[in-house]
Amino acid sequence: MDESIVVAPCGTPANPRTRADASLRRVQALALGALIAGACSISFAPIFVRLADTGPIASAFWRCALSLPLMGCWALAGRTAGGEARVPLLPLAGAGLFFAADIAVWQVSVLLTSVANSTLLGNTSPIFVTLAGWLLMKQKATRTYLAGLALAVAGMFLLAGANFGGSGTRVLGDALAALTGATYAGYMLSIKAVRGAGVSTAVSMAWCTTLTALVLSPIALFAPQPFWPHSMPGWLAVLGLALVVQILGHGLIAYAFAHLPASLAAVVLLAQPVMSTAFAWKLFDETVGPIQFAGGAIVLAGIWLSRKGSH
Repeated sequence: MDESIVVAPCGTPANPRTRADASLRRVQALALGALIAGACSISFAPIFVRLADTGPIASAFWRCALSLPLMGCWALAGRTAGGEARVPLLPLAGAGLFFAADIAVWQVSVLLTSVANSTLLGNTSPIFVTLAGWLLMKQKATRTYLAGLALAVAGMFLLAGANFGGSGTRVLGDALAALTGATYAGYMLSIKAVRGAGVSTAVSMAWCTTLTALVLSPIALFAPQPFWPHSMPGWLAVLGLALVVQILGHGLIAYAFAHLPASLAAVVLLAQPVMSTAFAWKLFDETVGPIQFAGGAIVLAGIWLSRKGSH
């Protein structure tokens, strides 16, 4: 039998459309597996930050710097014969600055508040992306989005309110974590403009990570914090941030986003703060109280609802 002909169970050649549908389902199944693996990978980020024996801004620098060699190889390997599209400088600069602010501020928050609060509040970026489109680009905001926004804000107050009356440091950590929702939204909008110019994912990530490392390097060197890891476990922690979180996690998520509906991908990624909280409970004995649990559930529901109302 000619190998180019696919035979259906009844002995007749399969419909080309059936073959295409089957191929699409396989790709989407692979992409879903990649997305779940990526969510698992990035959920280790707060754990590695806690285990690193450097300052939070220094570990943010090492996260980018140590990932650059592999990212550069990935970008070179992915170049097409026709060459790469011209990289727009202004959006690229915005992406680098916003991402530097995002990981530096978020990693500081991880050391000041609970892992649950830092990851839940840091995942509010989808709300800020749609809010920016509404305010700056005059895009319409649906009632579903507004309801999700209201839910998420209520959940954020519950999460932060659980720390009121306690340590002021934890309240500051909550505020910084919420700020990263806005900075990551700025990164997402900037990198979308870069990708919209035809630049590949690999090249976009390589250039953005390079700029982020350059921005963070003087801050990490002169900030009153340890710059170099002191021990082998410390080096392994920053290496984990680079390989497991930055390259593996974000690389798998970037691949999955190209093959899955944005609404499905957003819902799957909501598992990331839940997994981070579970790891912190197991490793650091961080417990989640009833108020914090309720606030986290409301934040997740608000993010999901706002994303649903954005499409």
